[in-house]
Amino acid sequence: MTLPYMPAAVIFDMDGLIFDTETLYQEAFLAAATAGGHDLPAAIIQRAIGVPWVQSRVMLLEHLGPDFPMDQYFAQMVAHFEVLAATKLQLKPGVVELLNFLDELALPRCIATSSAHSTVQSHLSAHGLVERFHAVIGHGDYAASKPAPDPFLTAARHLGVEPAFCLALEDSYNGVRSASAAGMMTFMVPDLLSPTPEIESLCTGVVSDLHAIRALILTASGNK
Repeated sequence: MTLPYMPAAVIFDMDGLIFDTETLYQEAFLAAATAGGHDLPAAIIQRAIGVPWVQSRVMLLEHLGPDFPMDQYFAQMVAHFEVLAATKLQLKPGVVELLNFLDELALPRCIATSSAHSTVQSHLSAHGLVERFHAVIGHGDYAASKPAPDPFLTAARHLGVEPAFCLALEDSYNGVRSASAAGMMTFMVPDLLSPTPEIESLCTGVVSDLHAIRALILTASGNK
């Protein structure tokens, strides 16, 4: 597998791509359900992967009914997640190596996420990565969330690079749909979700981790 062309910028998702947070969110969703005595099947929780809370809220209410104490449940979930993130937040394989290589190539890079800026800064600070990205596009910075193309288009505009010359890295279905709709060279790095035929059709490629992305850029750059 090779890149169709050398990218002029790299746009990263955050949860499940830079940080191993999707597993923590799944654990927090389940812990909050258990604490509240709610029957929330794991399959329903998994449907929230890569989905902004506003959309996840609607999905959960459809399953649990309009009388479900959603605000209380969400507060409990966030509290559980914050404890987990404070003790278990880990980088996904290849993050630092890829960022180091992008530094060598002087390639701009940006985060495009559905998470709040406060959450992004907290995660980046925990691993000393605040200065490693040229911009962060988070919740509130665009009109429509993933799977709409807005987050990635906003990131491209912020970096001053045409979307077609951006390499987008995603782990979720909605993220892939968003980056593909933005017209970017889109690679899926699966985390908790395996690519479906639909998702594969939207991707330039699917790779196992960010080490593989570094290798692809290395080849495209002509570096040895």
